[in-house]
Amino acid sequence: MRELVRRHLGKVVAGSAVAVAATAVLVGVTLPGSDGSGDRQTNAAAAKQDAIAKDGVVQAAPEEGEKGIGSDPLTDAEIERAEKASVSGQMRSSARDVEGDRGPQLLSTNLSEPEPSDSGAAAPRRAEVVYYDYKQDAVITKTVNVETGKVENANTTHNVQPPPSQEELAEGARLLIADPLGKGLKQDFKHATGKALTGPGQLQLSGMVFRKETVKSVPSDLTECGKHRCLQVVTKVKNGPWIDTRSLVVDLSSRSVGRLG
Repeated sequence: MRELVRRHLGKVVAGSAVAVAATAVLVGVTLPGSDGSGDRQTNAAAAKQDAIAKDGVVQAAPEEGEKGIGSDPLTDAEIERAEKASVSGQMRSSARDVEGDRGPQLLSTNLSEPEPSDSGAAAPRRAEVVYYDYKQDAVITKTVNVETGKVENANTTHNVQPPPSQEELAEGARLLIADPLGKGLKQDFKHATGKALTGPGQLQLSGMVFRKETVKSVPSDLTECGKHRCLQVVTKVKNGPWIDTRSLVVDLSSRSVGRLG
């Protein structure tokens, strides 16, 4: 019996020694070095590198085709074709833009809503080109088939005021700067920049159509607004502060400036 116990204990001890040796081999493979610090540092460095955002790669925009499909925005070629087709020789000679030059003032060019009868990708694409004629104070809207270049519909309306174009905002600012009521604008610009304000190019411009129905009392020089093209021009020093010009209204039709309140 004692012989068997000794042999059994011998096997246990021998087995334990093999297990320890195997563990040592396993540790030696996975954690080389005396304490494994080398791999911990390597792993930490790799994790830190992964956490750093990769540099962005700027890719060139894909080339724009001549034609869009379905409800895609109008391409540059389609816009050019629609605007060229929408202005007839008579309209070019009779209408006037915001500066008083020949031709109507372009306000916007956008993809038209499809007709109820249109369906599928083969439906014709149309552009809605909107102009303002300062000679007759009218909005002129032309619907152009951008595939055929044909004007399919034309409409002239009065007492309608779409949002202003950037050219109109620039002309409004030019009139503000030249008018005596623009004195405060020029003083504020001088105070902010140390320079004299001489033109709209020194300002960042936005604005809106002035609707006289929104104020309680309309000065006598602004009563034609609505029939006339009137704007409130919002001014900001480029890379600088806003300058409050909300009380001033520019009548682009009469080329005059009025003050609210």
